[in-house]
Amino acid sequence: MIFRNQSSVMEFTLSGLSHSNESHIIFFVIFLFLYLATISGNLAIIVAVYIDSHLRSPMYFFLSNLSVLDICYSTVTIPKMLINILSERKTISFNQCISQLFFLHLFGGTECFLLTVMAYDRYVAICNPLRYHIVMNHRFCFWSVVVSWVAGFLHSFTQAFVTYQLPFCGPNKINHFFCDVHPLAVLACADTFFMDMFIIANSGMISLACFVVLLFSYLGIITTILKIHSSEGRQKAFSTCASHLVVVTFFFGPCVFIYLRPPVNYRTDKIISVLYTVLTPLLNPIIYTLRNQEVKNTFRKSFRNKIFPCYATTIHIKNRE
Repeated sequence: MIFRNQSSVMEFTLSGLSHSNESHIIFFVIFLFLYLATISGNLAIIVAVYIDSHLRSPMYFFLSNLSVLDICYSTVTIPKMLINILSERKTISFNQCISQLFFLHLFGGTECFLLTVMAYDRYVAICNPLRYHIVMNHRFCFWSVVVSWVAGFLHSFTQAFVTYQLPFCGPNKINHFFCDVHPLAVLACADTFFMDMFIIANSGMISLACFVVLLFSYLGIITTILKIHSSEGRQKAFSTCASHLVVVTFFFGPCVFIYLRPPVNYRTDKIISVLYTVLTPLLNPIIYTLRNQEVKNTFRKSFRNKIFPCYATTIHIKNRE
């Protein structure tokens, strides 16, 4: 069926995470703190990579791009949610809703592909270190990021375009805290079988395929780690891989669960969505950088020398004395 935009609904009402007025202020404080922490942590990574010439390896290049995505991704949903918590009319216009859906899938889809590329980067670094700089050269890294953005755009455009064609004639209450294809599909005044299958084939399979590739990459990494003779080296490598697997599971697990099935208004979907829209952008800078002692030392030295040069000079003189 070919849908046309014949909607009589001009705006939607977002139900939010909770209907209890007593919990609104608690949710506002918690999510405001998480949002500010997400922005601060990811901005610190971007600034550090930009100002330090030593941070020019493929890993840091991907990390800085991941941080940009995380800032954009969390900004798509959290500010609107915070505004609605404090507002009596928790509404969003039809065009704003479609725009939010588009950018949500643009940044989310791009992050899916970028995380997969980053897993491949780690696989080459650990399993084939002698060829690392040949395989992960500047050209490959640049085009990997470009392809990730293009693939994310194509994914989000098709999702938004198909959703935009659906007719909405009421009710207009979205059982979610942001606009997404599933909550909108259940409100459509038409048979959405085609769209349901499209969502499963598009969002669901993309999430599942990227997650499977990630798991195979880390399986190869773990196999290589088991060959390390040093127990301390194995423990450090396992710790790094385990932390990476935790954050990608928080991102891909809910996506696979939500998008790999027909649209149904489960109450748990809102809570599960918090994992990949709120927590994952916060965990990425913590897991991928702040838990790495070498990265922390580099960031500390970079900020001390670039931002506080007088302080760095004083420390250097004292060390010489």
